[in-house]
Amino acid sequence: MNRNHRVLVAVLLMTISSNLVPAQEQPLRDSTYIFTPSSPDLVQKTNYEPLRNAWGVDLLISNNGFGAGAFYRREFSDVLSGFVTFAISDVKDDSEVEFYNYYTGQSFVPGKVNRMLLMPLVIGAQYRLFKDDIVDNFRPYISVGVGPSMVFVAPYSKSQQFTGPNGEILTTTEQIEFFSSLKYGKANYTVGGYIGAGAYFGLDKSTLSGISIRYYVVPFKKGIESLDKVFIKQFGGFFITLNFGSFY
Repeated sequence: MNRNHRVLVAVLLMTISSNLVPAQEQPLRDSTYIFTPSSPDLVQKTNYEPLRNAWGVDLLISNNGFGAGAFYRREFSDVLSGFVTFAISDVKDDSEVEFYNYYTGQSFVPGKVNRMLLMPLVIGAQYRLFKDDIVDNFRPYISVGVGPSMVFVAPYSKSQQFTGPNGEILTTTEQIEFFSSLKYGKANYTVGGYIGAGAYFGLDKSTLSGISIRYYVVPFKKGIESLDKVFIKQFGGFFITLNFGSFY
């Protein structure tokens, strides 16, 4: 084999060997892109905090009539809350009988001496019942509270005396209009409170609505005259209360 033949064979062998060797795999490039906000305050970590405070109004219904009030409520946990309530309601003796005069268009109570308004300020606690057993749209609870109470007493009528045609002394009684009588009123203070049970309704976390039954105890040892020679020493009693409020 001459020199040219040897060169040709060497070239053929190098070509064949290069085709038999597998091509080396190229490493894959990472295709993940990481973006960062231009402003560090654009993305912030926050924790959900439920609304704990609530305020609203109360509508009270009792044997004495209607009343109204307001409340503030603070949730300390899922079952325990504190509250402050203030209410105004009418007070009547159970023996009062109201008559209506068709000629004058006025109503009157024979023998009535004073009008009375009960105004209790109560601070207390509320405990939710059966939290893990009942769905959240019905939340029953019990409550108890105590605080200062005021009974505002205003005269129901005024009497006038005059001399009759025969020299006798005659007395007439005239009923005082409700708002006019308030300027002659007097406040009486004591300590009272109530125990109650009720429930809140609904799943809306921004509003608060419910109904409760309260039994108020507001004692006055000396008593306050309602009818002629009839004194009330125990104020309060059962009240049905409707609650309407909102959380914040």
